[in-house]
Amino acid sequence: MTRTLTHAFAALAAAALLITVAATSPRADSPPVRFAASTSRIKDLANVEGVRQNQLIGYGLVVGLNGTGDTLNNIPFTKQSLQAMLERMGVNIRGATIRTGNVAAVMVTANLPAFGTQGTRIDVTVSALGDSKSLNGGTLLVTPLLGADGNVYAVAQGSLAIAGFSAEGDAAKITRGVPTVGRISNGAIIEREIDFALNRLNQVRLSLRNADFTTAKRIAAAINDFIGINTAEPLDSSTVQINIPQQFTGNVVSLLTEIEQLQIEPDLAAKIVIDERSGIIVMGRDVRVSTVAVAQGNLTVTITETPQVSQPAPFSRGRTVTVPRTRIGVQEDGKRLALVREGVSLQQLVDGLNALGIGPRDLIAILQAIKAAGAIQADIEVM
Repeated sequence: MTRTLTHAFAALAAAALLITVAATSPRADSPPVRFAASTSRIKDLANVEGVRQNQLIGYGLVVGLNGTGDTLNNIPFTKQSLQAMLERMGVNIRGATIRTGNVAAVMVTANLPAFGTQGTRIDVTVSALGDSKSLNGGTLLVTPLLGADGNVYAVAQGSLAIAGFSAEGDAAKITRGVPTVGRISNGAIIEREIDFALNRLNQVRLSLRNADFTTAKRIAAAINDFIGINTAEPLDSSTVQINIPQQFTGNVVSLLTEIEQLQIEPDLAAKIVIDERSGIIVMGRDVRVSTVAVAQGNLTVTITETPQVSQPAPFSRGRTVTVPRTRIGVQEDGKRLALVREGVSLQQLVDGLNALGIGPRDLIAILQAIKAAGAIQADIEVM
């Protein structure tokens, strides 16, 4: 029997001893590091405060299932809902035994878009709530969709489209996708509008999707340059307030149409994002390191068991026993030292770390050790 125990040495004691912080100026023999400016529209960097979706939810019944619905004896809320629905239709089944398997209780969810008007249709998602095996072929009955305030904003009904399927026999079963979740395209009609008079506002606020003081200041400066007066100001790292100029009074939509097309260069903090579960590492453009030497090695311990049988001599009173034989071997690979110089670009940093010939999981340990030594100028976020 062979058991191999492999321990990845994020062996960075050498790194802690060999870190040297060089001067901040670049080396004379190395070319200056430059990045091509990348601009984005304000439309892609910020949202207009108040222009947003609202989540809706409802409880309903799906009928027409081919015996794949809820088991009424096990799911009492489906049985109660079916009885209540039939009573509203004038059918009294109180006390009667119901054995249908063609009905399933479901939760219906949707997003009410900004400025959605009465009569507009929206998509809905239908998810099984009980022990239904599949919603394939089902039809959702009229289901009111409520907002967080308890008011009905839309009504859903229609035939479900299911991406998954399930099939089974006496000794085998196969399931592809999720057959208990379906979607109805344009399956709900908006019945109530959310009052939001955008054109009557005296000021609007832009909410940055990635909060940053520099980006907020650049957005405000670009808007002021376009309008010609100081009408925009950053309130914090994620909010820019715009006072509506006189020429755009009562026509805020026209102002936003012009503003959202302005191009600026966003600025983000240097950050390294690590997902230890999957071994994913994402490094931002502005990540920098001081001059650091890194050593990494893999220690492989091999344990081989070769038991032997010891038998007694003929006609003796001994007994047969098993004698253990163990052989242990130790091998250390990757005994290399790589130098990562100060102020290098992201590509040079990656090349320097790749020179160690290591995988993503060892690289995670190396980055964390460099950060602990104070030689990396970036935040490390572990997901």
